[in-house]
Amino acid sequence: MASTTNLHPDFGGPPYGFPFNVVDRIHATVPVTFQYASESDAGPYPLGSDTPIENGSDRHALIINKDTCTLYELFLLSGSGSTWSAGSGAIFPLGSNALRPLGWTSADAAGLPIFPGLVRWDEVQAGAINHAIRFTAAQTDRSFLWPARHQAGTAASPSLPPMGARFRLKIGYDLTHFSVQAQVILRAFQHYGLMLADNGSNWFFSGTEDAAWPDSLLSELKTVPTAQFEAIDESSLIADPNSAATSRGCAPDAAAEPVSPTHAASHYWTSTLPPRSCACACPKKIATSPAAARLRRAIRKL
Repeated sequence: MASTTNLHPDFGGPPYGFPFNVVDRIHATVPVTFQYASESDAGPYPLGSDTPIENGSDRHALIINKDTCTLYELFLLSGSGSTWSAGSGAIFPLGSNALRPLGWTSADAAGLPIFPGLVRWDEVQAGAINHAIRFTAAQTDRSFLWPARHQAGTAASPSLPPMGARFRLKIGYDLTHFSVQAQVILRAFQHYGLMLADNGSNWFFSGTEDAAWPDSLLSELKTVPTAQFEAIDESSLIADPNSAATSRGCAPDAAAEPVSPTHAASHYWTSTLPPRSCACACPKKIATSPAAARLRRAIRKL
């Protein structure tokens, strides 16, 4: 991931970005045959003719059941009627902070849910994005950091970032010359950061497919230099390695947020927030953390 490049918003109007579907408890469910069945949740899944599939080779599908507060995500989905197949599938109960079994993939290489890491136009309009944001890298290490559960690395190399690595926009980066809409996204970068969740193009960050995205806003975001991001050590926040819930670290816990079907699964990402005064800003913690040392070596290659 070269530090001489800029960020790239990998979303916009159709066909760019992740489409998603919101269903209710009466939506029909179907069985799915998986290529990676040993690391997939068996289902059934609420699929049908109304299921939008991501454009491109990954063919992700994201479905939220608003009545049961359950997120369904699939990779390489194809099918129709009662016959469906996918590379992998994951089901996330939105009332739980439990992570997937150690070593399991999801619909993403890091084993994390996709939907909570997406930038959404309704969030920008509301004036706040309260979660970390998913991004990709072309080459990753054959390891992963909490809260990630899986890796799909190119090589075992300390110069490559591991899945789950978090990078945050420096607090001193000047936002004043950006539009109000762009500042909403950039403040999320400064507060929550980007989380490495899959292999893909370097520094491409993810959002929903939405015709409402202004081209001018996307153009602004393409001017942000990746050299303004720093690797974050959040190891002190782990309360339980099998949970996305956090310990106090060196700052008070954030207030718990109620689960919302329209803000599906974001607790997976907000709960792993390193407070501005915590590990990411404590030099002693960064200096003594092996994970931080690896990230600092990796970021030199960014």
